[in-house]
Amino acid sequence: MPERRRKLATVLAIAAAVGGLGTHAHSASSAQDFGQIERGRYLTVIADCGACHTDPVQDRPFAGGRPIETPFGMVVAPNITPDRDTGIGGLSDAQFEAVVREGKMPDGKNVYPAMPYPYYTRMSRADVLAIRAYLNTVAPVHHEVVSDQLPFPFNIRASLALWNALYFTPGQFKPDPAQSPAWNRGAYLVEGPGHCGACHTPKSKLGGDDHERALRGYSLQGWFAPDLTQDAHRGLGRWSANDLVEYLKKGHNQFAAASGPMAEEVADSSSRMSDADLAAIAAYLKSQPGATPGRSPLPAADPVMAAGAAIYDDLCSACHRPDGTGVPYLIPNLAASASVASSEPTTLIRVVLEGADSVSTREEPTAPSMPAFGWQLSDVQVAAVTTYIRNSWDHAAPAVSAGAVREARKQLSAD
Repeated sequence: MPERRRKLATVLAIAAAVGGLGTHAHSASSAQDFGQIERGRYLTVIADCGACHTDPVQDRPFAGGRPIETPFGMVVAPNITPDRDTGIGGLSDAQFEAVVREGKMPDGKNVYPAMPYPYYTRMSRADVLAIRAYLNTVAPVHHEVVSDQLPFPFNIRASLALWNALYFTPGQFKPDPAQSPAWNRGAYLVEGPGHCGACHTPKSKLGGDDHERALRGYSLQGWFAPDLTQDAHRGLGRWSANDLVEYLKKGHNQFAAASGPMAEEVADSSSRMSDADLAAIAAYLKSQPGATPGRSPLPAADPVMAAGAAIYDDLCSACHRPDGTGVPYLIPNLAASASVASSEPTTLIRVVLEGADSVSTREEPTAPSMPAFGWQLSDVQVAAVTTYIRNSWDHAAPAVSAGAVREARKQLSAD
């Protein structure tokens, strides 16, 4: 009987969304037209809602249950299907908006900022309600999720009032009249629904954004989200706007290939955005000034560099070429890679140890893989080759220690 009721609820929700219930329908979707629903669908793509709220193991869209790793412990994404008992079906529009834009649950408790409401607050009420209109049309799933799995004292939600006072500034995005419409659209997407800074902006010890270093890169979940500013060495200063658009749409460009969490973002979100929106994001990111580091590379005669050069020549140069330039759209260009010279070697160490799969998209279906070398190289050898890569071809970055490699191995084996 419960299954029959759920099936009936699905039929009613869809019928209401298309106006099939007539003027007397009480569903929130019944008052919306196809335009709003389609706009909401597109906004869920930009906001990448499915990445957190769809458990890839269960494969039930938006039904929650996916564990989200944070520096403070694990939280689990809730069910946002229109199920009335375990999803958002029982929320009013105002309650839904409060969750998304203010981080407030209907019972008054604070939402953990793993849900990026500090960014979603920049969205307009109309955009949030469009998302709600779309979610009202997805199949309701009865799936109760216990989201809070953080250890003490982080499980005390009342402490989030202090966090909000320090790091949360509510308010809708306001266009800059001095900038072009494309720039303002890009700013809205990056700072609002796209929530790029959630990964790419450095954080304080309490997990709040360091706005003075916005978009300059941050380590999370065993990867380093690279600098997105125009820093020519650690950021995207060498990339053109078209390079950025290609990367976001295809997952590959002449310099790089998306892997790790970024591969998922490309597959689920940016590859499905319009060309106009990708161009707007590129226009905004190309305007972000970088802080060029004042470092000098380690000399080639340094013993670690000499050892790293020998390892690179033996294991890496066949694919990435002796000069590090790789193969455009296929094998990353290490000589022009923002990740290689980033302030932290997290991603480079991980890829050498474990390998990596690049993303497959409609435009670039070939998804080359990087083999793992952790079984073959010692901690000292991994440190040497990554140090060499980070200090060659006009790169200049701190040396990688064997201790950092050892710690990365330990964390990866525990995952």
